[in-house]
Amino acid sequence: MEANSRTYSEALYSQIEDAYGKLLYSYTTQIVEAGRVAKKNRRLKWTQFILSALSTGGFIGTIISNQQVLIWVGGLCSTALLVLTAYFKDVDFSALQKSHLSTSNKLWLVREKYISLLTDFEALDEASIKLKRDELQTETSSIYDEAPITSEKSYSIAQDLLKNKEAQFFSRDELNKMLPQHLRKKK
Repeated sequence: MEANSRTYSEALYSQIEDAYGKLLYSYTTQIVEAGRVAKKNRRLKWTQFILSALSTGGFIGTIISNQQVLIWVGGLCSTALLVLTAYFKDVDFSALQKSHLSTSNKLWLVREKYISLLTDFEALDEASIKLKRDELQTETSSIYDEAPITSEKSYSIAQDLLKNKEAQFFSRDELNKMLPQHLRKKK
């Protein structure tokens, strides 16, 4: 019975680790997606601003110089601006960015709860562990139900950050630099 209990305990721990890993990927992907949406929003807003300036400048230049080429420049820029404005009518990048950040903030708290559960695993009885695991699964599911969709590109970036750049983790040296002197640990 002891071996069976140990096998189940190891399987339970492994399941919680796996859930933590999946959640960490989702959390990081949401952060990356929020940054990509913000960058896209900035670029499109600047493009809108530049097109507006060029179309206005083209029409004002036509009045001053009476050159046909400026009418074409102003007209083309004005048409491009109209298309861009129509695109913005259906997409609110600021709200989308806030939604990704809100989701990442909610996932952060669940991530911390998973870390606490993994830390406390040996001190808790099996029933308590299963109860906490089930609560975390339910909490995670409700967050995912309201979460905005992320792109494959953001997932790839998050994967690189987590696997290769160890984002979300600190080395002992990094932690020591952030902690007050009396809390620092030796290697």
